[in-house]
Amino acid sequence: MKRSFTSPVVLLACLAVFSTATAQQPAPAGAPAQPTKEQQEAEMKQVLAEIESFGWTRKGTGKLGDKAQIFIPNGYRFTEGEGARKLKQIFGNPPSDIELGVLTTEGIGHWILFEFEESGYVKDDEKDKIDADALLKSMSEGQAAANERRKEMGMTELVLDGWAVPPRYNTKTNNLEWALRVKSLPDGGVSVNYNTKLLGRKGVMSAKLICDPEELQSLLPQYEQIIAGYSYIDGERYAEFREGDQVAKYGLTALIAGTGAFAAAKMGLFAKLGVFFAKLGKGAILIVIGVLAGLKKLLGKLFGARQPPPAV
Repeated sequence: MKRSFTSPVVLLACLAVFSTATAQQPAPAGAPAQPTKEQQEAEMKQVLAEIESFGWTRKGTGKLGDKAQIFIPNGYRFTEGEGARKLKQIFGNPPSDIELGVLTTEGIGHWILFEFEESGYVKDDEKDKIDADALLKSMSEGQAAANERRKEMGMTELVLDGWAVPPRYNTKTNNLEWALRVKSLPDGGVSVNYNTKLLGRKGVMSAKLICDPEELQSLLPQYEQIIAGYSYIDGERYAEFREGDQVAKYGLTALIAGTGAFAAAKMGLFAKLGVFFAKLGKGAILIVIGVLAGLKKLLGKLFGARQPPPAV
């Protein structure tokens, strides 16, 4: 299985090669010293230790609030709502109060985010009327508005870069699915958000696979198996709707369109180094960004088409 994870040894070797190549260039007058290999290694360990501190379950089932549960496959680990919010923050995304859990691999890999909106029972009578082009336009406008908030919080802007998979509805499972390409500005790093809306009696569970574009096709079979291990608890299933239950004021089209402002970016260890070196000051940030930019060509040769994640 391909993971979005570069080992500390490989990363440090890459940094060492790039540092050697750039050491021949005189440093600008007054520029702060570049972070040492020891500092880089320490920062990386700090990132991984902070993620580990969220608390993880590695077998059995993960509890998604009082609504549902998810089976934890081999090679995956699960953290509940608080850990999910912290993980979103460390990856440069604003948290909310609807996160119920995250499934991810060890290290820093792709992740599946679960969020629940208690909006009521969503009727599926629009299943044959979904207009993908109109939806993409509406969602892009929503993301543009969300970017104003992201800028206020010092986060990178995100642009919806088209469908990776157009919207589709499964009448047997009552699952609504689609995938968006999400571009981070200004560097153009791209992630894919594969969304599954699992309709329930009292609301909608959102399962979002966040990965690199080149990982999507290879991850989809695993993702589909994971979603098959999802279940609402008794009394919360879509088929258990009863007369008098709250009915949502919107249908499937609005359910898709409303996620435009909630796109998430997936960034890897390079971006994490940028986040943590930011604590050292603006000069250090510029150095880290310069190092990351210089690594792009080198990493392209070492790891194929994968692009390094955006610097924060």
